Amino acid sequence: MFGNKKEDADVTTALEQVGTIIGPGAMLEGPLTTKDSTRIDGTVKGNVTISGALIVGQGGKIEGTVSAVNAYIAGEVVGNVVSPQGKIEISDTGKVIGDITCKGIIIDENAVFQGRCEMTNIDKNSAEIAKERAAAEKTSEESKESKENN
Repeated sequence: MFGNKKEDADVTTALEQVGTIIGPGAMLEGPLTTKDSTRIDGTVKGNVTISGALIVGQGGKIEGTVSAVNAYIAGEVVGNVVSPQGKIEISDTGKVIGDITCKGIIIDENAVFQGRCEMTNIDKNSAEIAKERAAAEKTSEESKESKENN
């Protein structure tokens, strides 16, 4: 589910140890905070902060910012998803409308993701090189525009 056999085993263990379940048909308004792995098959309108793994089932919907160690999304999330040291997987039935911040990401075919993704595992040198390239491109474009205007 999260890309390799060791991590799949970890996720399976997390699934077996789900401590909080928001069942189908349940609706929660307001923030949800848990210290254990959580599965959401109902609707949560508010920010979700999970200290373990988050599983959003096919019928699950979250409207708000999501923060979790790892997240598996088969339902819908309308809001930003943050997992700076973990992985986010959007299954083929999953939909995320919002920005994602994570160390690793898997987006299945037919999944929907509309937003930006920031990877936190990029080393400092790569980030600096990317900034320098962007600045050089901007300078080049500005120079070209000023020549066209003259």
